[in-house]
Amino acid sequence: MLQYISASVVYPVSSPPVENGVIALEEDGTVHAVLHLQQAKEQGIENIRHYDGFLIPGLINTHCHLELSHLFGKIPEHTGLQAFVQQVIKHRDSSEELILEAMQKADREMLENGIVAVGDISNQLVSRDTKTGSSLYYHTFIETLGFNPAQAKTIFEKALKMKEEFAPLKASIVPHAPYSISKELFAAIKDYSFKVHNLVSIHNQETEDENLFFQSKQGAFLRLYEFLGLDISFFSATGKSSLQSVVEELPESRLLLVHNTLTSAEDVRFAESVHGGLYWCLCPNANLYIENGLPDVHMLADAGLNITLGTDSLASNHQLSILSEMKTLQENFGLSFETLLKWATWNGAAFLGIEGEYGTLEKGKRPGLNLVEFAPEGKISSKTSIRRII
Repeated sequence: MLQYISASVVYPVSSPPVENGVIALEEDGTVHAVLHLQQAKEQGIENIRHYDGFLIPGLINTHCHLELSHLFGKIPEHTGLQAFVQQVIKHRDSSEELILEAMQKADREMLENGIVAVGDISNQLVSRDTKTGSSLYYHTFIETLGFNPAQAKTIFEKALKMKEEFAPLKASIVPHAPYSISKELFAAIKDYSFKVHNLVSIHNQETEDENLFFQSKQGAFLRLYEFLGLDISFFSATGKSSLQSVVEELPESRLLLVHNTLTSAEDVRFAESVHGGLYWCLCPNANLYIENGLPDVHMLADAGLNITLGTDSLASNHQLSILSEMKTLQENFGLSFETLLKWATWNGAAFLGIEGEYGTLEKGKRPGLNLVEFAPEGKISSKTSIRRII
């Protein structure tokens, strides 16, 4: 039996918004049809449940660190990336019970905030049970770190073992960031990605010091390596930005560049010219939390890029809410609700390879259904709320 749900506006995302729209859903939440209210009445449909607000598909969080959830409120804001990393290392260890409890709470928070699928960074196996028992779809990015070329083989083999241990959950092996991966480790990941379907994510240009390190081997990253006890005498500056220095070493499959806070138009042109599978993830609340800065979002949007949204972790954010990320972007860049919604749904699903099920309200899909209230004319404010309908 079908159920019929109506709202002031229905946003299928893959087609224009429908004012006074009606969604026909099968018992398991599969979309049967999207109609106008008048069409439904002409067809003799009754028992339509109506809401004031917007009906939208489930949201996609393409960048999260679930295993850092226990660090909520432990790291001060505006430390800068290098100090933030040091604080994560300092506070990361905790009791397994506390870590598990925090992850389960974070998972529930995302569910309540209308998120249906997550691209999650993992350095350990600790999140496996939470993901296995979750209602959310998870793709785990097993993150490798190793700037010393001599350690590349060992690090990659450890990541392979972890991927096996995460099975049957979806997982892939990815680099952490340009400044933390040796050419040898990049090569191992690229070679592996030729052989198997290996969805890739990498942190990109979160701070000016990242570009400075590659351009001239100067800046705050030198102090970070010293803190970590790493000998980087083997490294020579490339004279180029970090993205331009490494993008050609990355696999040619779908690739998510995360943060992009200091990415320039020149970086975008170069990266898009040499790599055909790029997606660009924005995590504005985390950018403000750590560096107190934001990417050049107008430039990224005007370039016609495949943009997605992420929350980063509770170590660097006050909540795990894609709607909150949309609000920050709208407040700072005046973007339309429709544009932000596409980034938060369709694009994220396409990157994760789950667009056949998620991302849009189309017949045959089961994307989840959310109600957004108190957003007049698409204006997201502190009064705007989201709740799951299906």
